[in-house]
Amino acid sequence: MGSNRRCDTRVLYISIGVGSLTAFVVGILIGRFATCPDEEPEEKQGLYLQGVSENLIKDGDPLIGDELMGSINTNNIRENLRMLTALPHLAGTEQNHKLAREIKQHWENAGLDHVTMTPYRVLLSYPNMSDLNYVELLDERNQTKYKSDLREPVLTPEENVTGVVPPFNAYSAPGDIYGDLVYVNYGRVEDYEYLENKTINISGKIAFARYGKIFRGDKVHLAELRGAIGVILFSDPEDVTDGDITNVYPHDWWLPPSGTQRGTVYIGDGDPLTADYPAIETAYRELDPQNYLPSIPCHPIGYGIAINLMRKLGGEMVPENWRGGMNVTYRFGNSFQTSGWKAHIKVSTSNQNVTTYNTIGIIKGEIEPDRYVLLGNHRDAWVFGGLDPSSGTAVMMEIARAMGELVKSGKWRPRRSIVFCSWGAEEYGLIGSTEWVEHYTKSLGARAVGYLNVDIAVEGNFSLEAEGTPMLYSALIKATKKVSNPNVAEYEAGRKRVYDTWMKTSPAAKFKRPEISLPGAGSDYAPFRDRLGVPVMDIRFTWNRRFKVSSYPMYHSAYETFYLVNKIMDKGFKFHTAVGQIWTEVARDLADSLIVPFDITDYSTVLNDLADTLLANFGQEMSANGLDTALLQAAVANFTQAGKDFKAQIQAANLNDPFVVRRINDQLMQLDRAFLDPAGLPGRRLKRHIIFAESTIDTYSGSSFPGLSDALTEIRVGNNIEKQWEDVRKHFSVILFSIQSAAGTLKDVSNFMFDY
Repeated sequence: MGSNRRCDTRVLYISIGVGSLTAFVVGILIGRFATCPDEEPEEKQGLYLQGVSENLIKDGDPLIGDELMGSINTNNIRENLRMLTALPHLAGTEQNHKLAREIKQHWENAGLDHVTMTPYRVLLSYPNMSDLNYVELLDERNQTKYKSDLREPVLTPEENVTGVVPPFNAYSAPGDIYGDLVYVNYGRVEDYEYLENKTINISGKIAFARYGKIFRGDKVHLAELRGAIGVILFSDPEDVTDGDITNVYPHDWWLPPSGTQRGTVYIGDGDPLTADYPAIETAYRELDPQNYLPSIPCHPIGYGIAINLMRKLGGEMVPENWRGGMNVTYRFGNSFQTSGWKAHIKVSTSNQNVTTYNTIGIIKGEIEPDRYVLLGNHRDAWVFGGLDPSSGTAVMMEIARAMGELVKSGKWRPRRSIVFCSWGAEEYGLIGSTEWVEHYTKSLGARAVGYLNVDIAVEGNFSLEAEGTPMLYSALIKATKKVSNPNVAEYEAGRKRVYDTWMKTSPAAKFKRPEISLPGAGSDYAPFRDRLGVPVMDIRFTWNRRFKVSSYPMYHSAYETFYLVNKIMDKGFKFHTAVGQIWTEVARDLADSLIVPFDITDYSTVLNDLADTLLANFGQEMSANGLDTALLQAAVANFTQAGKDFKAQIQAANLNDPFVVRRINDQLMQLDRAFLDPAGLPGRRLKRHIIFAESTIDTYSGSSFPGLSDALTEIRVGNNIEKQWEDVRKHFSVILFSIQSAAGTLKDVSNFMFDY
């Protein structure tokens, strides 16, 4: 009896325990399914991963941005510029190598984690210093009547003439050319079309073209295509003065009569002998036929000699819009007023293999060291480079100091790595940056977040000017709203921030933001966009557009000096400081923000606008030749919707999960890369971005849907129409595919395919 009673009690306790446990489990399940519906996003189900450091999911501290911007020291920038402009530093020369070493030392002292110099053996171009280039006008007895200066005379006591290269055009063919002159205005396609309508043929003649409107290399190329035997380029007072040629440098920023613009006439990016591969010791060298080196001589002159050439030209008077600012009657030429007179170009320039260096410094990221935010500026200058490029170099040196010291203090280290790049040989054709991109394309293609370029920090003292690709618009605009306006008059008028004057002077009204131009190939951002599909940006302060000049007047002359900057263009270096603060804040934002601050909406807006522009210009012709333009509109609409859906996904995502954060950032980074086509644009295999590239008729200017625009423009001028239409049809299909593929990168990563 007692044994049975103990057994019954044990059974009772077990039953009660099982029942209690069952009730508990049922309660949990009821609570789970009653309060947590199945449709809740998967990423919301787990808020935190155990053991995850808060640093992994912490957003950037904007107060660090304020501290960095506040630490940009104006006097340091001034002294940097003084050092950089003390002597000429042409690419490939010992003085340029010395500056590369000094910048390396500066960055090491600033506390950057790793600094290196990378050499490349490249093809550059120099005049023969014992047989200098010139242009002259000869009479019927072969006597010299007018001759260009062999060198630009010194106009301020600060100019050190040691090492100053005389005026020349790099990569010009050598030659000793005699002949008639034909004035071709700016030497553009439309200028030659006008001459052809006038039955003026430049074949066998010397083209006489003024600088401006398009890249100088395109001027030479277009002249050579039409049979010219040589080219003389000159700076016209209309483009480089305010009409008063007595109020010029050293009294003001206007170009004096002796000032002469140097520059390359090579059309291409990177070393001409090693296209698509770095010019390292093991490189195979062969001239790439896609890149253009002229086979005719070309030489630049100032308007002090150009007026004498124009004064002696024969032929009809030119139309009003071909007349410049020289006090002389502008004529087409094709003959001289006196029989037997002729022009003479003497060019001794030759191409040489030399070594150039890039200096690269890195601040290692704390959380994502394998993600790179790059800041770049080239170091080489035609002479002193007071504006181009040393104003940008001086600012970048100060940014590196400010960031490095904050890292050394232990107060801050960026989430992602920040890379400072001082390029060699940009002036010859973006050579330093292109060789580096080719050298490290595998690493950069996977890891670069964005490339922020400042070629010239200050080319004027009025308002900001910017160009770039859409993913960086938002970060740039946000930064300009934080930086005090250095323009005193504008500040006193109530426009307290850089953004305010920028928006007032350059509004893009339909976008409700300031104008940001599409970049051409005018600086070192081009290989990052073209080869890697990396978002790029270039900023500078520029002049008031009431001055109708084609570039800042002292561009590439010997008078681009420290004196010009310090005494005339930015006396207090306030504009340099503002550029430094903007550049710093955009870089910090990209490097520190938990989610990379790219706005998909900006890309959609620009893509819609580009499609509308293309169809407005060429839509009827495309439709008439069998292309369904509605397909382009549909592809852009799909991309726009994918962007909206992706933004909604970010808002719903669990940003406390570092794997989710990484996935979102990877998708943002890959968007621009999705527009790369490995085959390149038609006829331009090294230009791989389907949406953005420079124009084929002006390397300085950006072009949208460049492959289509190039071919459709050629069709309009009647060149090889049947082949061009075949290129249009093929490339149109590539564009449609690329836009849809880019949209696919924004879809859910486990459901990235489209339903057909």
